Amino acid sequence: MTRFFPSSLFAQVMVSVALALLTAQAVSVVLLYRAGEERRETAAITSAAFRLVNGAEREARREARRAAQEEFASITGDRGPRRLRSPESVGGDIGFLPRPLRFFVSAEPPIPLSSEEGAREERLRAVLGNEGIEPHAVAIAVVKAGDDPQLVRFVRSRPRLSTTQGWRERRVLTVAIQREAGGIWEAARVIEPPRPANALGVLVFQTLVTFAFLLVVLFLVLRRITRPLALLTDRVSTFSKKPDQPVRLEETGPADTRRLIAAHNQMEARIAALLDEKDVMLGAIGHDLKTPLAALRVRIENVPDDAQREKMAASIEDITATLDDILSLARMGRSGALEVEAVDLGMLAIGVAEEFEDLGEPVTMLNPPRVVARVQVTWIKRALRNLVSNALRYGGDAELSVEIDGNTAVLAVEDRGPGIEEARIAEMMEPFTRGEASRNRATGGAGLGLTLARAIAQQHGGELVLANRNSGGLRAELRLPL
Repeated sequence: MTRFFPSSLFAQVMVSVALALLTAQAVSVVLLYRAGEERRETAAITSAAFRLVNGAEREARREARRAAQEEFASITGDRGPRRLRSPESVGGDIGFLPRPLRFFVSAEPPIPLSSEEGAREERLRAVLGNEGIEPHAVAIAVVKAGDDPQLVRFVRSRPRLSTTQGWRERRVLTVAIQREAGGIWEAARVIEPPRPANALGVLVFQTLVTFAFLLVVLFLVLRRITRPLALLTDRVSTFSKKPDQPVRLEETGPADTRRLIAAHNQMEARIAALLDEKDVMLGAIGHDLKTPLAALRVRIENVPDDAQREKMAASIEDITATLDDILSLARMGRSGALEVEAVDLGMLAIGVAEEFEDLGEPVTMLNPPRVVARVQVTWIKRALRNLVSNALRYGGDAELSVEIDGNTAVLAVEDRGPGIEEARIAEMMEPFTRGEASRNRATGGAGLGLTLARAIAQQHGGELVLANRNSGGLRAELRLPL
């Protein structure tokens, strides 16, 4: 599910709300369509009920008039004024029915009593009950006009009606009631009101227009909310790489988002100020410590005891080297510090190996492939020297290799020493952490070698990976992106 669902906040909210809106609109279409059908059916039931209510009375009046006309004609021989036919009997729409088809009586049920029309029957009884009629029995049937024999004969006798398009598909509602047990059946026939042309299509179109309008509004609102968050995310990612270059983001979006951006701007400014203070402090330390150390180096030349003088000189060199490591580590991450150039990493590793070979150290270098990467040469050499020095110090020898792993260049240093406990591998890359407990620089250094190597790798967008070898010893990988 998560594989197909979008990951961004904007996309997730858009998809979720769009699906909810679409579902709600679909339900609305169904309800509106069913309500329209209910209205059409209720209109037909109501019309049929009133035809039943007034049908018997109209038939009685009509029979009385016909009898009077016939009696008058037998006396005078005058047929009387010709009665015009109702437009209902000659119209051009199948919705108009002649009176004999609209209301009629029968001694037997004109339609089956077993028809499954429970809902219609309840509506019909409710309408009749409002008129004071409680029928003993009710029968209801709905058929197509083309399946009603009397209606078919009527249409065939009216050429204008027989040419009406789709009249056979019109629905005819026939209702019949028996007011008393054993009484006659009064029946009425009604042509159900036609469904508006393309009613469902119109509803769907209106729904889609509403849905599109709501999506546009939602898109604009979400864009106003999430765009400042996206800009803030990009800025945080950039700031993590260049924390000394603060950029003030414009405070836009809702109030909560504006407060968040304002807090981030303040944080950036504070961090940049702290970094500047750190640089000033480290510069002062470098100046205030190196100058006295140089003076001490000169003064110990007057010490007559050679052994003491050498010990004092070694101590001064240890302090100077540690100070250089601390200053180099502190400068990591500052803008302008990384001046890269295209370098063959294989040749760079060979150069480092030759430096140790000239000192008589057991360092070997496998034949490296040609791997060109853009790096800061001095720093990469320093990181590689630190790894080789650790391998020589704890393993007795070192083996260098250069490999390509996908889009990553791997500078590897392997030794045959005791390795590192798995639980302490991450700890060993922290500042001032040593592999052995003594503070003797000859046996363990200051504990900044791996820390510097990791910082240099991270400055290049890579990483330092330490792992114990299956055959014994440690493998340190300086992994740099190509």
